[in-house]
Amino acid sequence: MKSHDDSLISNPLATPSFGEIVDRRRRSLLTGVIAGVMLGAMPPGALAARMARRGGAPVIGFKEIAASAADELRLPDGYAAQVVFAWGDPVGDGPAFKADASNTAAEQALQGGMHHDGMHYFPLAGSSTHGLLCVNHEYTDDGLLHPDGMRSWNAGKVAKAQAAHGVSVIEIRREEESWRVVRPSAYARRITAATPMVVAGPAAGAKGMRTAADPLGRLVLGTLNNCAMGVTPWGTYLTCEENFNGYFKATKEATAEQKRYGISARTAGYRWHEHDERFDAERHPNEANRFGWVVEIDPMRPDAMPIKRTALGRIKHEGAFVTLARDQRVVVYMGDDERFEYIYKFVSSRPYVKGQSTANLLDEGTLHVARFDEDGRGRWLALTHGQSGLTAANGIADQAEVLIKTRQAADALKATRMDRPEWIAVHPQTGEVYCALTNNAKRGSSEVPGLNAANSVRQTFSDTFCAGARAAATPPPKHSPGMSSSNAATRS
Repeated sequence: MKSHDDSLISNPLATPSFGEIVDRRRRSLLTGVIAGVMLGAMPPGALAARMARRGGAPVIGFKEIAASAADELRLPDGYAAQVVFAWGDPVGDGPAFKADASNTAAEQALQGGMHHDGMHYFPLAGSSTHGLLCVNHEYTDDGLLHPDGMRSWNAGKVAKAQAAHGVSVIEIRREEESWRVVRPSAYARRITAATPMVVAGPAAGAKGMRTAADPLGRLVLGTLNNCAMGVTPWGTYLTCEENFNGYFKATKEATAEQKRYGISARTAGYRWHEHDERFDAERHPNEANRFGWVVEIDPMRPDAMPIKRTALGRIKHEGAFVTLARDQRVVVYMGDDERFEYIYKFVSSRPYVKGQSTANLLDEGTLHVARFDEDGRGRWLALTHGQSGLTAANGIADQAEVLIKTRQAADALKATRMDRPEWIAVHPQTGEVYCALTNNAKRGSSEVPGLNAANSVRQTFSDTFCAGARAAATPPPKHSPGMSSSNAATRS
């Protein structure tokens, strides 16, 4: 395991957090279950009314299993599990895994990476039993990756660690009662921390994206710390770069920009900077600006280069959760997975039209950050250059800088600090948006506000809120994009 500081706080602001706002209103908004906090037009008690309408019918179709702390896979009656694709398995007709960890970096680049995270199944010809599986590989355990772990350290080990990051695309098929990886496969590919990828959107070519190796600022090597994901209506995969800061080594006196993203002299123990100088933030300060993005991958086109979509902002992306507005514009919800960071959404300028080009659909639109107010409602605040103080006079040169410094732009708009916003889901019928807040174990310390009803560690697993209550009695067929910054945050 790497020494990533899961309790890192990079936000220096003292603006009210979501927990503090909820705590002030909890007597009127909470009915004993934090999941019922309505951040919008839904009145208190509406959640209970919905539950009553279900008539007590079970909402899951299997017998629940008891809670357990045992280190084992436990399944409901009648269910089975199998390992389909493990670290070191070849993605196609490639080299076999060697249990002594002696596979080379070149071999690892043709095998499944370490620590699977977000994934999605893409059917081939509409099949539910034959398709492509995209799998994220978030980080590495170098003690397992190399025969002698990290006792010695060299460029070859760095290259292998980089090859064990990223994404795998594999072809899978179900035969009788089990799944298998199809080998060879024309679709099989590995995307690693060294794979070339295009920079697209407003930050492409910007001054802050240029490096000695890429003076045009339009071609990045690799993606890393790939956490959750998203899927577009046109069938592409969105992989999300999360804790990228831990790979970069800064000086003891990190810059304010580096500190805002948690980049420091400490690192997370990957030691890539020792043999790959682009991760030396002192020598190449702009390289870190090229990570923290959402990357679009077309699994059906194995030769297509991945694309970093900068219009979606640079944060520690947990995921990118996609839906369509009523007018068919694309809406992407995103959480910045660190304590006291923010919830964002992107709304495309143009609608999605099936069969028409989607090449620039995620490059043109507006990024928003959420602010929740004490009256129980909220607003989506547009992160647009020239508005709300995001101007050259205040040190923000253009839209590219707004996006490269997404956190600082959100700070300036006084967005609401959250307790690690992670997975977000959109209800397919009602348009309600749900976001899971992981925890904030630092609450109650000398550094941050104390425990409260909304953010108690004991309530971590129920700290889920509904943030998209519909404004009308009849459910909309799709989302309302809520482009006006004065709209309620719940009008998704």
